[in-house]
Amino acid sequence: MKKKYLLLALALILPLTFAGAHPMQRYAQSADEADARKRIANDFAEALLLAQEKSASTIDYDRAAKASINGMLRTLDPHSMYFDAKQWEEFQNDQRSRYYGIGSAIVQRNGKVYIWAPTEGTASYRAGIRYGDQIIAINGESTDGWSQSQVRNKLIGPDGTQVVVKVDRLGVGPLEFKLIRGAVPLPSLSNSFMLPGGIGYINLDRGFNTTTYDEVRRAIADLRQQGMTSLVFDLRLNHGGLVDQAWRVSNLFLFNGQKILSMRGRPVTFPNRDYTATNPAPDDYPVVVLISRETASAAEIVAGALQDHDRARLVGENSFGKGLVQNPFPLKDGSALILTTGHYYTPSGRLIQRDYSGRSFYDYYLKRGDKDAIQRTEEKKTDTGRTVYGGGGIDPDVVEKVRITPKELDMQRAWFEPVFEFVHVLAAGQIVGFPEYKVEKPADHHHRLLASEYQVSDKLMAAFKTFMTERKDLKADLSRIDRENDFLRRWIRYELVTAAYGTETAFQVLLETDNQVQKAIAEIPKARMMAEDARRTRAARNNE
Repeated sequence: MKKKYLLLALALILPLTFAGAHPMQRYAQSADEADARKRIANDFAEALLLAQEKSASTIDYDRAAKASINGMLRTLDPHSMYFDAKQWEEFQNDQRSRYYGIGSAIVQRNGKVYIWAPTEGTASYRAGIRYGDQIIAINGESTDGWSQSQVRNKLIGPDGTQVVVKVDRLGVGPLEFKLIRGAVPLPSLSNSFMLPGGIGYINLDRGFNTTTYDEVRRAIADLRQQGMTSLVFDLRLNHGGLVDQAWRVSNLFLFNGQKILSMRGRPVTFPNRDYTATNPAPDDYPVVVLISRETASAAEIVAGALQDHDRARLVGENSFGKGLVQNPFPLKDGSALILTTGHYYTPSGRLIQRDYSGRSFYDYYLKRGDKDAIQRTEEKKTDTGRTVYGGGGIDPDVVEKVRITPKELDMQRAWFEPVFEFVHVLAAGQIVGFPEYKVEKPADHHHRLLASEYQVSDKLMAAFKTFMTERKDLKADLSRIDRENDFLRRWIRYELVTAAYGTETAFQVLLETDNQVQKAIAEIPKARMMAEDARRTRAARNNE
């Protein structure tokens, strides 16, 4: 999903059972409703015509209509929204876990747009486009001065259409590729691999879409074959999605008959519904779930269900806090309204929705002004009697805040582009003495990174310093290189692994210093004890 729409769509729940306007909404208008419609139309038309006549600005009617709809929806709640036809099509593609294009992640560095990671099986991957190729023209039109967004919009398009992409490859020169756009997968699950000690890791960070359950189920099966005896399930950046998928993912861990969530709406139009587990024999290995301030909606359904049934130990920070349910209502012109139609509750009966009254739209979404300790008014119990709270997101069992210091943020800003430029040249084989780092084919996305791979040696750090000395245009502060040596080694390694194996494999480099993941690993023994307590509690209730 485009960044400009990410906040608007954050934590959106779209139950598959309601794919369009509900038939109960299509009833005859009463006289009062007809009168209200007429009055609203007249008021809007009068205001619009007056603005057209008196305003110094020219009226953009489409923009005015869209703004009026969004303004009306803001009076309801922060999650009801309007998508124009293009936005609605893009949103549906996200929900279908795909879009149409050439299949490459692109990045903007030093004012230029580069290929960062071709997606396996797509047109760009098959053609041999690789990390570091600078996109210099599309369909004969120079990209000089274009933003990353402008390049992306030219690369995506209808399935089966051709796009001609010209790139500049260091050491080779300009290359032209005639590519046929096709379906590019947008999987929910960006990573799954084994950590030491029989611990599996699954990173479900891209929302709950139509393929989420199948992705998680396959990942668990694959990890079990590799010897997984416990699991770290990372939901920290997951903004939510489809209720049906959240129910099915929860069902992988919970026993038949255990409640997963309850939905409550207007009885006439959207009848209340309970979702329960149907799995007769789920695996009962220890599970630790990572959550953050960005964990929202469908992701909170999963986290809340596993916490209420004592099936998993939660580590991280208080989640976003969205307990509202939305449904889509397509309009005649191809646009759509997304309206809040009810609330959902966790198995213990918690409503986790944060208070949004009296707050601006952006303050609510960005959680500005939220207190670290939210005043709780709703106290519930888990299956084994532990106290949990509603009214403001899900509290983790173990609080572990992200340890990103202002100094580290400053280092990221300072070295973001210089490190890319160094690795770009290094991967192209243009730095003498390091042939092992030359990348000559698209990334191997299935590679499992070894701890010994791509470690940054003193020799390579010396080459980095020399490179920065020669490249005055990068404006690097050479005095910082020795002081920030550890950070630079890690960042250079991350970029090298991205060039060789793609962003999915490179993510493993970042986890090595991720304090929340390390805390989750440390909590595995307690998660095992929790699973055993829950098993005994369930057995006792079954024998009653």
